[in-house]
Amino acid sequence: MSAPGSCMRVGDYELGKTLGEGSFAKVKFARNTKTGDRVAIKILDKNHVLRHKMVEQIKMEISTMKLIKHPNVVQIHEVMASKTKIYIVLELVGGGELFDKIVSSGRLKEDEARSLRIYFLIYKEDGLLHTACGTPNYVAPEVISNKGYDGRTFDVWSCGVILYVLMAGYLPFDDPSTPALYGKILKGQFTCPSFFSSGAKKLIKRILEPNPHKRITIPEILENEWFRKGYKPPSFEHEEDVNLDDIDAIFNDSEEHLVTEKKERPESMNAFALISRSQGFNLGSLFEQEVGLVKRETCFTSQFPPNEIMSKIEEAAKPLGFNVRKHNYKMKLQGDKTGRKGHLSVATEVFEVAPSLHMVELRKTGGDTLEFHKFYKSFSSGLKDIVWKSEAITEEKEEAR
Repeated sequence: MSAPGSCMRVGDYELGKTLGEGSFAKVKFARNTKTGDRVAIKILDKNHVLRHKMVEQIKMEISTMKLIKHPNVVQIHEVMASKTKIYIVLELVGGGELFDKIVSSGRLKEDEARSLRIYFLIYKEDGLLHTACGTPNYVAPEVISNKGYDGRTFDVWSCGVILYVLMAGYLPFDDPSTPALYGKILKGQFTCPSFFSSGAKKLIKRILEPNPHKRITIPEILENEWFRKGYKPPSFEHEEDVNLDDIDAIFNDSEEHLVTEKKERPESMNAFALISRSQGFNLGSLFEQEVGLVKRETCFTSQFPPNEIMSKIEEAAKPLGFNVRKHNYKMKLQGDKTGRKGHLSVATEVFEVAPSLHMVELRKTGGDTLEFHKFYKSFSSGLKDIVWKSEAITEEKEEAR
């Protein structure tokens, strides 16, 4: 078993904390050990990609991202592969998840929402896609009907949902019951808030058209009066100036094209890293926040050995109806009950801060955030024996009594 919190190095990059997790990929913070540059690395399981026949889709996504140079499009730096994984090195974009900002700060004004110009860069020129992917609330009707779909019209629908969320502050299609949610999506059953401008209402209704053949197309959106306000066309690199060789190389098992993955001795967290996580030192801090402020992760510190921390987490999770999977000093907790947004799942990881001090991060990777809060409130009571509290905090509590 590797050292607690040991860092993974892939090629020239040292991988850090997980920034996000989806159905098919995980995104981690990383640092280039030669240049010091901070990046985000999207990690895909190669066998999963091959098994679901997503090779051409992945190639198209990477190629398109390499060709587009635009301030609102995340830039891709390079692509690597090991024997089992594909690593896409991306520009690091700070600020957290957009939906969290909307929940905590409220909806955006129309000019702000329009300026984001969000578009998914995954499509196939010659035929229909058949892999159902994405969050149910954003999925187009043709995906639910399982008859195959054109990635371009599917993306138009998903961007329409995002635009609606940005301006309204909530989803156009939502229901605790997944079948009922799909029924609303299939019928295109939604209403626009009264504060939407007439131009925004007309565009969203044409985008969220359940019949993909009647849905507005990308060229038509580019000519739309509401959309064109302040529009800056993207600039494209000339194809001959962009190297696409590494895209084919990631599926080539020749040893010369593969990067090495190796665990290294854990680094002690520096002062900046500790300060950035300081609010998570106390288990109760998550619930001392303002009501309505949604958090998807938290952390605490412990002076107990990592093996005991792992055992205690497992003991606390199982009575709450969670299945536990362990790998090194990481754990996946999967709820056995279906909640408002599917099964609640939580990822935990133990980091070494010092030889006798460890930090444990808990992060929601699936399900409803409010359900995560309820789970954590019960879960935390089973961990109080291993949580470290500084003498200053203990003294303050004693004085308060």
